[in-house]
Amino acid sequence: MCKAGDDAETISHTSGCATAEFELRIADAEGNVLPAGEAGEIQLRGPNVMVGYLDDPEATAAAIEPDGWFHTGDVGHLDERGYLTITDRLKDMITVGGFNVYPAEVENAILGLDEVVECAVVGIPEERLGEVGLAYVVGRDGHSLDAASVIAACRERLANFKVPRQVEILDELPHNAAGKVLKRELRQRTAA
Repeated sequence: MCKAGDDAETISHTSGCATAEFELRIADAEGNVLPAGEAGEIQLRGPNVMVGYLDDPEATAAAIEPDGWFHTGDVGHLDERGYLTITDRLKDMITVGGFNVYPAEVENAILGLDEVVECAVVGIPEERLGEVGLAYVVGRDGHSLDAASVIAACRERLANFKVPRQVEILDELPHNAAGKVLKRELRQRTAA
């Protein structure tokens, strides 16, 4: 959490730092702890972290290490002060030719276009690379938007492996009652 003396920038752009006897770390897929600035899975341990799932030892073993580290399934990074920025969900990550692509980074690049009001990026199977990005994009009223221009803009802003290979323009994205985009429904749409 943020502390009383934290500046407005820290409060508005981070989730704060570990407090109240909590420990926080960022780890890669092999469990190696990553240095400040590198993105990986957010893991924590402390007195208020759950001890396990009721009557489900397999799920408990998958989520909590024997020494108490809880795998949140969230992706983020710590700054040099130990302040956390959450950037994505691990289950949303796309692996393109062995490289990890966080959909939030691609979505932010697309949302930087004046013509775009909303977007969501999901992974779709691809024979050579294993998986590539598909961007669902909602255009702003009164603006012209096409898939080729979205892809071209992404090529200017992102590394090639992060550029979505397909773009689908929609009138709206599916949302839950809280307003969160339902990527599960978008993934089902791609499977259909």
